[in-house]
Amino acid sequence: MIKFDRQYNLFNNFDLNPSERNHLKDIFIEKKIIKEWQEKIINHQSPIFKYGYKHINQSSLFESISGELNESFNPIDLSPLPLSFWRWPKAMHEGPAVYFVMDKIIDSNENIILYIGETTSAEKRWKGEHDCKNYLSNYSDSLHKANMSSRFSIRFWLDVPIKTKERRKLEQKLIQIWLPPFNKETREIWATPFTSQSN
Repeated sequence: MIKFDRQYNLFNNFDLNPSERNHLKDIFIEKKIIKEWQEKIINHQSPIFKYGYKHINQSSLFESISGELNESFNPIDLSPLPLSFWRWPKAMHEGPAVYFVMDKIIDSNENIILYIGETTSAEKRWKGEHDCKNYLSNYSDSLHKANMSSRFSIRFWLDVPIKTKERRKLEQKLIQIWLPPFNKETREIWATPFTSQSN
């Protein structure tokens, strides 16, 4: 369990005291470790990108994944926007949405979903404070120190329920399917590679 807590700290610098924060800035994660971590996520997500949800064999973990979710829906088909989209003078998307924060792994040309969220207001959700921004910042720093590049994007799915309760239910189904590593529900699943050096 200690390993999981440390993963949370590494990608979550917004609630640390100053001495811990300075210590984290000095952490260097080897390229090999990062690549292994990315590869595990790719191994889970790539078949879903390619073949859809019905090929997932997770019935023991999540009993009813499909439900109202259209099995042909694929987040890769949504228009990618830069993470700075909210600074544009004109809003690209407005209203309720489920959104996907993604990274395109340059070496393998594979996409990974890092975070899935929902919002009542797509044009405003990314403007202020957001836990995922902190995780992305630390992840990006780790990639930079390891001489690796990233290509972040955010994609909004607007064809979602207007009622918050129903939209959150859909968000949870998507999280259960994709297991994005920066969502609190799935953080522990992918934790170990980022804690192995500091043990």
